[in-house]
Amino acid sequence: MEEDKVKKAFSQHTWNEIKTQDSWQVFKMMSEIVNGFEKMAAIGPCVTIFGSARTKPDHKYYELAENIAFHLTKQGYGVITGGGPGIMEAGNKGANRGGGYSVGLNIDLPFEQHNNPYIDEDKLLQFDYFFVRKLMFVKYSQGFIVLPGGFGTMDELFEALTLIQTNKIGRFPIILVGTEYWSGLVDWIQNTLLKENNINKEDMLLFKMADTCEEAVAEIDKFYSKYLLRPNF
Repeated sequence: MEEDKVKKAFSQHTWNEIKTQDSWQVFKMMSEIVNGFEKMAAIGPCVTIFGSARTKPDHKYYELAENIAFHLTKQGYGVITGGGPGIMEAGNKGANRGGGYSVGLNIDLPFEQHNNPYIDEDKLLQFDYFFVRKLMFVKYSQGFIVLPGGFGTMDELFEALTLIQTNKIGRFPIILVGTEYWSGLVDWIQNTLLKENNINKEDMLLFKMADTCEEAVAEIDKFYSKYLLRPNF
């Protein structure tokens, strides 16, 4: 009986500690959001480049990401990436080479993620929370250029598609670069999701496909020849 009382008391004490820690975490989240809003709002129109952290500098998609970023800066856009290696590094490298804003939204991870050296010193933001980091991508990007990547890239891609589909944010261009890589996914979306009526036919128009730097940048320019640049929500 006494043992049960001790267990019950310990359990309640532990639960109270957890609730207290959860409450204080809100302030840390708020701090990341406020800091991100203040820094990102001052940067101006940007395009985010997504892709794998594991892509090596000698890979064709690394070179393609770098060239896309370079040409985006020549069109007046800054470039935002996740701040790490691989495709992210390539995007920042291209922006740096083009003399444009090079922004890195880095996340603290136990593996893979470290700052790349091509981010502007005053435009590197560190995050502990994925959801706050994704908020910055979506709110301050005028377009997503999505190169081949893994779960993280898919997460960022489908969150943007969902927010646009549900009218939670304004529409902006999303370009999947690398037909060879993305065609299987796009076919599945069309032949399974659409066929099962889990999305509308119009949802297939929320993204475009491209294979070259020129095609990707042209899709961004074409979109903003019709619409004004503005924050997404």
